[in-house]
Amino acid sequence: MESIWSYTAGSGYVAGRDLTGCTVVASDGTIGHVDRQAEHFGMRHLVVDTGVWVFGRSVLVPVGMVRGVDPEARTVTVGCTRAQVKDAPRFRTDSETMDREYLASVGDYYHRLPPRETSAD
Repeated sequence: MESIWSYTAGSGYVAGRDLTGCTVVASDGTIGHVDRQAEHFGMRHLVVDTGVWVFGRSVLVPVGMVRGVDPEARTVTVGCTRAQVKDAPRFRTDSETMDREYLASVGDYYHRLPPRETSAD
């Protein structure tokens, strides 16, 4: 499950790049924007502000779900659907980003999602 916490090869992520403010796009539409990047216990993730889409709440997405980073367009593409992100373990408070058990449950959820093919445009 460690790979869920690391950017995939070919994602376009460059170490040290700040993704804050980038639009996050799922396979079926926009999720929101990156509010912040965090790493606790070696579990790197993005906190994504969904705006009004999920009643104004934020969601946590492990960086292993990132399939593409476009620094010019300021977009981050993830390899899941909007519904899959919405159904992930609920993110309530910032302290959860430092809770090993919560992060493990999020990682387990995303790790169990069926693999998605990347589109060859």
